[in-house]
Amino acid sequence: MSYERFAYVYDALMKNAPYEKWLQLLLDKWGKYDVSGKKILDLACGTGEFTVELARCGFEVAGVDLSEEMLSVANEKASLLGWQIPFYQQDMAGLEGLGVYDGVTIFCDSLNYLKTENDVQAAFRGVNEHLHSGGLFMFDVHSVYKMEQIFQNHTFAVNDEDVSYIWDCFPGEEPYSVEHDLSFFVRDEESGLYDRFDEWHYQRTYQTETYERWLNDAGFEVLEVLADLNEEPPSGTTERILYICRKK
Repeated sequence: MSYERFAYVYDALMKNAPYEKWLQLLLDKWGKYDVSGKKILDLACGTGEFTVELARCGFEVAGVDLSEEMLSVANEKASLLGWQIPFYQQDMAGLEGLGVYDGVTIFCDSLNYLKTENDVQAAFRGVNEHLHSGGLFMFDVHSVYKMEQIFQNHTFAVNDEDVSYIWDCFPGEEPYSVEHDLSFFVRDEESGLYDRFDEWHYQRTYQTETYERWLNDAGFEVLEVLADLNEEPPSGTTERILYICRKK
């Protein structure tokens, strides 16, 4: 998977992402569970949109992403807004040397990009090692229902003036996995013509009980399992599941 060109259209594609709702949820849980500090590690931060929102709210924040191109956009964005935010290029399955935080976030189903069970478990252990005792870990994932009923063998398309795409989804080899085959068409401002580039992405999820077992094994207490941003438990047709965890 390459984000070399994808990084520069990512914000246009994510313009409707619920950044404000994620932030409000985090603030609510921060108060509910009486987290004293305000130091956060934002994993899979992408172009830093949510990272910057955390800084605006007074958090001491650092961002981590696997993509050098994403981090370049994030760093430029933060600098233009006057925020001195450290960004690190690391795989979330191999976190090391980033310090200790009061909270860690992985939003926008980014955890689902990890390819193996061992990778997910390693990510949970790494997050735990970078949290103070009592620190919060918040992340969301695609549900099994979404993988099997919404994604597989479906095509999605968006036709906007500046960025359009065709998004085909196919079953992956592993259980509850999907392959995303995307073709982007990006308008060149000078010529008015559209450049095409292609991306291939892979995502995999697991049953809720599996995530909870791995979290417990990694040293977390699972505080809440929510139907995405709703304050209610997941149902059989929930598409995204959000976990609120605390380091034991």
